[in-house]
Amino acid sequence: MNTGSDEPGEVAVAADEANEADEVDADRPEAGPEAEQGLGSRAPEFIKARRALHLSWQVGVFVVGLAVVAAGIVMLPLPGPGWVVIFGGMAIWATEFVWAQLVLRWTKRKVTEAAQRALDPRVRRRNITLTVIGLVIIGVLAGVYLWKFGLVMPWKIKDQ
Repeated sequence: MNTGSDEPGEVAVAADEANEADEVDADRPEAGPEAEQGLGSRAPEFIKARRALHLSWQVGVFVVGLAVVAAGIVMLPLPGPGWVVIFGGMAIWATEFVWAQLVLRWTKRKVTEAAQRALDPRVRRRNITLTVIGLVIIGVLAGVYLWKFGLVMPWKIKDQ
């Protein structure tokens, strides 16, 4: 296509070619950054070929995933990266179970949407404003407490 041309026919032909190229790319599963693997088991083929072996493989994956998810649940009230460990257990389950793959896809989509919303300038400005207001309130309360009761270091506390 000539860049200096104003003929509508050439523009329409170029647009049709671009649309066809997009359609061809959309048909390929590996196309695009969000190309996702198909649903289902990711066990090696020799394991999938034998029913008993595949069932025991799935039981093992489920038990390991359950242990990791349980550890993450324990870490929610205790120190540790609870949610990260829970999602790690879900990722282990997603290697074998379609329901876990669907849950992880939904979670990734929601996290991506939340990250995009958080980067919105209006939302960032609001969050920064609320943070500053909260810090000012905490500072005022700390100042009032220190004015009223003073600061006593733990090593200078008198035994009563």
